[in-house]
Amino acid sequence: MRYRVKKETKPTLKNYGKYKAVAVHNQTIESRKLYEEAARGTGISGGVLEGLMMTVAETVWRHLRMGDKVRLKEFGLLKLEIESEKVDDPKTFRAKKHIRGVRLHFIPESESGSPELYRDITYERDKTFKEE
Repeated sequence: MRYRVKKETKPTLKNYGKYKAVAVHNQTIESRKLYEEAARGTGISGGVLEGLMMTVAETVWRHLRMGDKVRLKEFGLLKLEIESEKVDDPKTFRAKKHIRGVRLHFIPESESGSPELYRDITYERDKTFKEE
């Protein structure tokens, strides 16, 4: 995995002005290409796989919006979490005022506490990036 070292530029963060590693993403794989690639190892077409995946995605979304957690075997756990302002007194909490939004959390599948997704990742500094 390639990375760059970048300066934190948001003044409101406690690490403002310090340097951190950020991942370099090579490309975005669009769904059509992903379906065709995955379908090669099966007896179905990319179009059929796309239809199945759309149905699964709609089902997952419905469950997440209902407040369920969704565990996909060999993939991981998906759940929605609320991000909100902190208040001193729970009686003063108002959803419209204090809830900032919702975030999707993905926790990769793990048998031994160390997710397979992270196993054997090596890190390489991006030499094409001119650092500050």
